[in-house]
Amino acid sequence: MIFSTMILAISITALAQFALYYWRAVLAGVAAQPVSERTLAAAGLNSGGVTADAFATLASLHELTPELKSGGGLGLVRMYYRFVGALRLLAGSRFPALSAWSEREGTVCARYAAVLIDRRMEASFALAASLRNH
Repeated sequence: MIFSTMILAISITALAQFALYYWRAVLAGVAAQPVSERTLAAAGLNSGGVTADAFATLASLHELTPELKSGGGLGLVRMYYRFVGALRLLAGSRFPALSAWSEREGTVCARYAAVLIDRRMEASFALAASLRNH
């Protein structure tokens, strides 16, 4: 009985770890896509660089863009951003490596939000163009 319980616990832990790594890979993959100048301008980021500090602005802009299909929310990403932000505050100058890592992760979250906004805007423009043609 104890052996089967231990195997179950190890299996659940391994599955949770795999799910976390997979989710993080998807997040990074989406964040690596280019962000249009139109989205950067809408967010007031004309410099071209999306940083972790821009996440709140991008999340607000994401809420304003119409959702034409299901999916693509920021719920888990928002929680992850808060988590790495808390780590950044706790690390401060005492743990520069952890602080730098949390800054990079915050930037990934902000870029993810920017790409989702880009996708929503493209879908809206495509729908408007197809409606004009009919």
